[in-house]
Amino acid sequence: MKVGELGEADLSRRLRERRLCFATGPFKVRLGSDVDSFSATWQRSYASLDVLPEEEVCHFRIAVERQLGARRWYRPQVVFRIEGLTPFDPYPLDHAFPMFEWGLNWCIAMSAHDYLMLHSAVVERDGCAVVLPAQPGSGKSTLCAALVGRGWRLLSDEFGILRHADGCFLPLPRAAPLKNASIPLLRDFAPHLGFGPRYAKTRKGDVVHMFPPGDSLQRQADPARPRFIVFPRYEPGAALQLQEQPPEVAMTRLVNNSFNYRVSGAQGFRSLCRLVRECASYQLINGDLSEAVAAVESLLQAREP
Repeated sequence: MKVGELGEADLSRRLRERRLCFATGPFKVRLGSDVDSFSATWQRSYASLDVLPEEEVCHFRIAVERQLGARRWYRPQVVFRIEGLTPFDPYPLDHAFPMFEWGLNWCIAMSAHDYLMLHSAVVERDGCAVVLPAQPGSGKSTLCAALVGRGWRLLSDEFGILRHADGCFLPLPRAAPLKNASIPLLRDFAPHLGFGPRYAKTRKGDVVHMFPPGDSLQRQADPARPRFIVFPRYEPGAALQLQEQPPEVAMTRLVNNSFNYRVSGAQGFRSLCRLVRECASYQLINGDLSEAVAAVESLLQAREP
């Protein structure tokens, strides 16, 4: 059964009993919640996911639930729980969905050290994955969402999960948070994509999530081999620049964009060496989203025979 096929009563029961199990990429999650607005948004976002058996053994047991006490009624708040612990301060109740997304990201970043994790978006077309590593504020999520709007498969907006054994990237298709000025930009650029509610005045400004396309969710077990590394940087009014990067420069930048390079030891070093050896690397400076998308697509076109 798919998440989108769950009836309202069944979905509510599973969440209130903390028995809703699903896979996100290589990870299995058991989710609980007593926030109805969160349940509806989550179901819309992940409608194409398979529902796992309620007794499934999962990597993460999390809950997004109302704060107890007076805060349940006065300026109600929501808390994120992982294995019964609450690692974050409460959020306003109507910010439950972004709290879930950021909380699950934190769980993965803190524990998934079987892989090398890059702070990077990853998209794929025709078997060719493009890795988009960037620091916050570089326009990574915006460019990623725009490429998805042009038919690229979404592997991840936030985590590039590199498998040490073969150098492939594992999909982790999740809702992509668009922030502030990028929200109307993407709505105009790709109006056919699914978008969630607008969350005003979060800790990262105004946020709207782009829902992962159904095809990307259904193919989340299909890894992709990287062929290009593109370091994007958005600069308002800047002319397009697509400059090739030497492998040693790309290597240094990837180290600085990794969540767990320093705990991955020699295995992480070898995996990054392989990545920069097998991929062409570029710096992409842009001030126009359409030009940036065209520049990335030109790399794939130039590679075709």
